[in-house]
Amino acid sequence: MLELRGLTSLPSPAKVADSQELELEERPIKHICDAIEVAHAKIQKDFDHINPVVGLINRMREHGIPADLMTIDCLKSGKRILVMVHDSQPEIANYQFCRRDEDPSDEFVSIAIKSLTAQTLYEWMRETFSTADSEESI
Repeated sequence: MLELRGLTSLPSPAKVADSQELELEERPIKHICDAIEVAHAKIQKDFDHINPVVGLINRMREHGIPADLMTIDCLKSGKRILVMVHDSQPEIANYQFCRRDEDPSDEFVSIAIKSLTAQTLYEWMRETFSTADSEESI
């Protein structure tokens, strides 16, 4: 029988999830997460052919990258919107429109996080994912 000495208990998965949620609540990316939730629902309501897939990569710090990254993908067109928030500039989001099948460029555009509203994200998705070449590929 294996004895564990000095170990009081392991945290439950629920407690680990709660602590990760609290971390997210405290970071600037949380504002963007709230806005994308609203924008995503509106896009799906307004456009039958657009069903964006949103991903949040919020554990980059574990690998030495002090930032959070959100991907907004349109699987049908292959287009992607990247939104990144660096810890060194928590009031600024950097974004880029690119393709899922290509590496992003090094050039990002900056926007104040306060300006990154649900309406802004909705417009980005509408303009990026519902262009004529996107509709042709559907």
